[in-house]
Amino acid sequence: MNKKKKPFLGMPAPLGYVPGLGRGATGFTTRSDIGPARDANDPVDDRHAPPGKRTVGDQMKKNQAADDDDEDLNDTNYDEFNGYAGSLFSSGPYEKDDEEADAIYAALDKRMDERRKERREQREKEEIEKYRMERPKIQQQFSDLKRKLAEVTEEEWLSIPEVGDARNKRQRNPRYEKLTPVPDSFFAKHLQTGENHTSVDPRQTQFGGLNTPYPGGLNTPYPGGMTPGLMTPGTGELDMRKIGQARNTLMDMRLSQVSDSVSGQTVVDPKGYLTDLNSMIPTHGGDINDIKKARLLLKSVRETNPHHPPAWIASARLEEVTGKLQVARNLIMKGTEMCPKSEDVWLEAARLQPGDTAKAVVAQAVRHLPQSVRIYIRAAELETDIRAKKRVLRKALEHVPNSVRLWKAAVELEEPEDARIMLSRAVECCPTSVELWLALARLETYENARKVLNKARENIPTDRHIWITAAKLEEANGNTQMVEKIIDRAITSLRANGVEINREQWIQDAEECDRAGSVATCQAVMRAVIGIGIEEEDRKHTWMEDADSCVAHNALECARAIYAYALQVFPSKKSVWLRAAYFEKNHGTRESLEALLQRAVAHCPKAEVLWLMGAKSKWLAGDVPAARSILALAFQANPNSEEIWLAAVKLESENNEYERARRLLAKARSSAPTARVFMKSVKLEWVLGNIAAAQELCEEALKHYEDFPKLWMMKGQIEEQGELMEKAREAYNQGLKKCPHSTPLWLLLSRLEEKIGQLTRARAILEKSRLKNPKNPGLWLESVRLEYRAGLKNIANTLMAKALQECPNSGVLWSEAVFLEARPQRKTKSVDALKKCEHDPHVLLAVAKLFWSERKITKAREWFHRTVKIDSDLGDAWAFFYKFELQHGTEEQQEEVRKRCENAEPRHGELWCTVSKDIANWQRKIGEILVLVAARIKNTF
Repeated sequence: MNKKKKPFLGMPAPLGYVPGLGRGATGFTTRSDIGPARDANDPVDDRHAPPGKRTVGDQMKKNQAADDDDEDLNDTNYDEFNGYAGSLFSSGPYEKDDEEADAIYAALDKRMDERRKERREQREKEEIEKYRMERPKIQQQFSDLKRKLAEVTEEEWLSIPEVGDARNKRQRNPRYEKLTPVPDSFFAKHLQTGENHTSVDPRQTQFGGLNTPYPGGLNTPYPGGMTPGLMTPGTGELDMRKIGQARNTLMDMRLSQVSDSVSGQTVVDPKGYLTDLNSMIPTHGGDINDIKKARLLLKSVRETNPHHPPAWIASARLEEVTGKLQVARNLIMKGTEMCPKSEDVWLEAARLQPGDTAKAVVAQAVRHLPQSVRIYIRAAELETDIRAKKRVLRKALEHVPNSVRLWKAAVELEEPEDARIMLSRAVECCPTSVELWLALARLETYENARKVLNKARENIPTDRHIWITAAKLEEANGNTQMVEKIIDRAITSLRANGVEINREQWIQDAEECDRAGSVATCQAVMRAVIGIGIEEEDRKHTWMEDADSCVAHNALECARAIYAYALQVFPSKKSVWLRAAYFEKNHGTRESLEALLQRAVAHCPKAEVLWLMGAKSKWLAGDVPAARSILALAFQANPNSEEIWLAAVKLESENNEYERARRLLAKARSSAPTARVFMKSVKLEWVLGNIAAAQELCEEALKHYEDFPKLWMMKGQIEEQGELMEKAREAYNQGLKKCPHSTPLWLLLSRLEEKIGQLTRARAILEKSRLKNPKNPGLWLESVRLEYRAGLKNIANTLMAKALQECPNSGVLWSEAVFLEARPQRKTKSVDALKKCEHDPHVLLAVAKLFWSERKITKAREWFHRTVKIDSDLGDAWAFFYKFELQHGTEEQQEEVRKRCENAEPRHGELWCTVSKDIANWQRKIGEILVLVAARIKNTF
């Protein structure tokens, strides 16, 4: 009866079961049928529902969200200005017109956004900068304190107390558990005693223990556990030493068994084993799946087109990269079978195979491709013995006698005499190879070389190198008169054979001749080609550029030849003579400079600067009479020239001929009276200590030239030197009435008031000067420094901000602004300065000083080099550079800076002029002034 019973009877109906649904016998459903309303946490009927939909509450939320998506067109959701909150037509179809409209509106929005983008980005940038200034990084806040650690002495450092440890004593001094191994003698001693305990512990008898008097105990007098054996004293002792030896023996046996199982080796070499493992690691960096795909693709290519050489080469290289070298070799050898006429496949096979096998592969390749030059070259490379290489190449030349590459490779292995014989045969086989002809000419004697080059010209009438080599050959053998003829013939012959004369190529050849020492050839080539292909009005400009280019390439003879040719064409051009003179001054000798200047003044007698350069050259060489004679000739050519008068005065005063200088100045004042002549007269009397004569001359000069500010300055400074402050102030004030735009006069008056202690008056003077001379960086800078010297740093910063607003591109102000900032903000300020004045020497100098202050020596030196390169006339830059090298450079570097400074002859710079214009230093040379200025500099920035 139980067997016939259905298994589902008496069991609850499955979830969601509706009786009669299968046969269609369903009617209406009432609440009694479906049960009460469900709780939100009840599971839904679908037992396979995804997460988020498994409870009734989840389903209700979903339905509610779907309802919310419908448009809410209720009056409460309507606004008179904005309309409905949602889109009125969101439920409607989205057609092409809607798409076009949306695209237009999107383009408009994008355009409007682009117009505002620049302002928005600028505003964001300013906000970030402001935030950084208000809240600097911790690193910036503490950088000045960290820098001050450099000033801490060793005693102060050692006197700093140690920081105490805040942990408790047990944590500070942990007591580690000590484990001491028990020696074997301890066990042996106790075993030898062999004592038996007869007394019984009452606890053992009470609880039952090992040490009982009943039979079966280990330590009983009855037969039992303590039988003759290991632990009995009567039969021997426990030897721990022997146990240790046995253990070592067992370990050796196990290690031997393990080592025998590794590839049949009896001993494992750990280093060699690791090397083998490394060789098995693939060296490619790609993904394994990519390699499998590549392998599959290449296999498909090989099977589709087995006679396609690149497929075999690529397959072999893939396997080589993945570390399967043998597979690569097998593949490429199969490739040689399928493509026996492919040169590349044979070369790849030779590359992949080891030494001797590679030779066999190359031999096989030669049989298939007897005309292949690359395979012969590879065969020669594989040979290690020179004789074998020669044999291979000679064999190759039998098969391919017209290969220039093979001939060159074979000749390189021969001795000079054999090489000459081979080259004579080579030029017969390859008559169009210029290199072989030139190589043969180099190895032949002078007479034979001329014959060889003549034959070469017959065979190759269109190559310029043969002609240039012939010219160099004649020059090397002393026939310099032939050089010009050969180059002229070369130009004529090449043009006759239809060769275009490329001016740039010929100039490059001339530069190569210059570097090789063939000066005559170089100059002849330059003279021949310098005028080719240039318009008449562009000649001077182009030639000067060519000369500068040659100097940059260190081809000085080429530049000299260009200047010589240009001076022949333009003998009366003062600018060309000046360029040539400066070239000789920088790169030539004193004799060459003086010879050039003699020719220059003959052609341009009215060019005062050329006369003065000649006189200065003689004076620097110590030949004062010659300098005087040059200036006398200059007077004849240029009577009453102020420059020549003053040069003559300087020459006499520098050589301590003060009376002659005075007489010359008196003559100059009578025949060519100018403000500068009077100024030099006053200066001479002043430096010689004749104050009364200087003042008298100054008064006389001011009657004629009252608008010359330097005379007023000198008058005030002479009074100031005599401590007559009122008279000095009066002189400066009178000068400013006549010369209100003279910045140095304003500065001198302001400093005089500051020196007396009249700070307010000095400030007022500077404000008045700024009103009369707006946008004057020098006056703003003095105002800032005045407040800073008075200790009013806030006012100084405010003034600096105003100054930078009025003069945003003033390098002097920016360089001062960098060092007005606190140390953490200086770098940011220097970046702003470089953005505004990228090529200003003062800003570059400030950056160099900034790196110097941060001890970044290499960068500082690099920026000093940039500064003096941009403006070599700025004496302050040279002084700071020299001071820097004194502290951080070698003696050679210091000497180099000093020499470069002397050559540059700087005249400007605030610190420089303070020292050089001081009457105490009036006879000092540039190098001496440099040392004095450097000594004044303090590392306080």
